[in-house]
Amino acid sequence: MSVRHHLTNLQAEALVSVEEVRHGVGRPHHLFSLTEQALELFPTRYYRLTNRLLEELKDRLPDDRLRALFASVAENMADEYADQLQSLPLPERLERLVALLRDEGFDAEIEESDQQLLIHELSCPFLHVGLEHPEVCLLDQTLIARALSLPVERVTWLLEGDLHCTYAVDLQPSQAEEVAVSD
Repeated sequence: MSVRHHLTNLQAEALVSVEEVRHGVGRPHHLFSLTEQALELFPTRYYRLTNRLLEELKDRLPDDRLRALFASVAENMADEYADQLQSLPLPERLERLVALLRDEGFDAEIEESDQQLLIHELSCPFLHVGLEHPEVCLLDQTLIARALSLPVERVTWLLEGDLHCTYAVDLQPSQAEEVAVSD
């Protein structure tokens, strides 16, 4: 009973999935396995591999090609969500953007001010890699710009000693009204 209780708790936390397996007559067996979310809790060597791959890329590619590569990765990430975002009004697009950033490992929140939106990333899944390869920070900025179809400017940067990264999106009067009306 104690094991079943722990497995039930792990299922509730989305750390374990269960599959019912039938073998002829009798009660089915249950096959438990770790979810992707659970696997992320175990130590990995992705950081070392990522740094090695980025070092190789830096050695082989000029800076403009490297920046284009990161921009392309971010655009591909945004394209995955494009169908969900394009037809939405700006307030709903912003909600989806926050969810999208969370899916990518960021803890993000949006602050409205006059003719501007501030997108605060309170945590960064790329921090350790970014310390050695700041180019990776192009990913989230490009992703935000593509998701909103608006120009985005980074105004604070964790790698420059700020508490978190913040991106500013200037709104035209009609867009500012659209955001304000939804509240």
